[in-house]
Amino acid sequence: MFKKIFLICTMIMAMVAVAGCGSSTPKQAASSAQNGKKITIGFSVSTQNNPFFVTMAKSVEEQAKKDGITVKIVDAQNDPAKQANDITDLIESKVDVLLINPVDSAAVSNSVLAANKAKIPVITIDRSSDKGDVVAHIASDNVKGGEMAADFIVKKLGEKANVAELEGLPGASATRERGEGFHKIADQKLTVVAKQAADFDRSKGLTVSENMLQANPDIKAIFAQNDEMALGAISAAKSANKQILIVGFDGTADGLKAIQDGTLAATVAQQPDQMGQIAVETAIKIAKGEKVDNKIAVPLKLMTKD
Repeated sequence: MFKKIFLICTMIMAMVAVAGCGSSTPKQAASSAQNGKKITIGFSVSTQNNPFFVTMAKSVEEQAKKDGITVKIVDAQNDPAKQANDITDLIESKVDVLLINPVDSAAVSNSVLAANKAKIPVITIDRSSDKGDVVAHIASDNVKGGEMAADFIVKKLGEKANVAELEGLPGASATRERGEGFHKIADQKLTVVAKQAADFDRSKGLTVSENMLQANPDIKAIFAQNDEMALGAISAAKSANKQILIVGFDGTADGLKAIQDGTLAATVAQQPDQMGQIAVETAIKIAKGEKVDNKIAVPLKLMTKD
């Protein structure tokens, strides 16, 4: 009789335990990953001097808080050497997953390899790494975005119109990919009379655009590989008293305001908030040993005043 009662009690306790496990919240599940160790994510962001990446970092921070995990965010200030040092510090602090938004896709490779050696999974956001094992890359289709910009200019100005291009940081994958997409269309249907790097920076976009317009007064359109450079180009066109069709990339708040004001014709809008959110959700899955897609695309949308 005693054995029978003991067996019934044991079964009831097991059922209660199973029910308790099944009712755990996502926050509890994340916190209990890796044998009860709370997950810590490290995030190296390229710069916090650009609204796009400010939004991305804020999203990472908010999603981490929502999921009950710790996140350490460090700002590389657009300096590849500083980013390398920051990532070394994150690796030495033994973060569980490393998120990287590279300043330079080639320069960051050694940091990714160092994380691989330390057996810390790496996720890249918006820009990729040229070397090393990256578990997941979260980004918009930058090549497609460049094509969208060129198609819009052709639609507005017709074929063979004279255009210029403001390129981003020379070593960034986004620079290469947006340029590749743009030239797939532009080299066939437009006349690219000038292109030069302005490093995704508004003030450099202004200076470079001024020089381009002075050297090529017949420019009819400028494609800027981000909204910050596009806003610089707007100021340059205004100073030169020229009506230039300007197209940006990112869909920042300032870029969208310029569209409503009629000074920016269009921008290829990314969603940095979704990038940050998806990055944290993906990091949690990786920390818990779940499989994730190697490439995770975030949708683009061409924003105009219409």
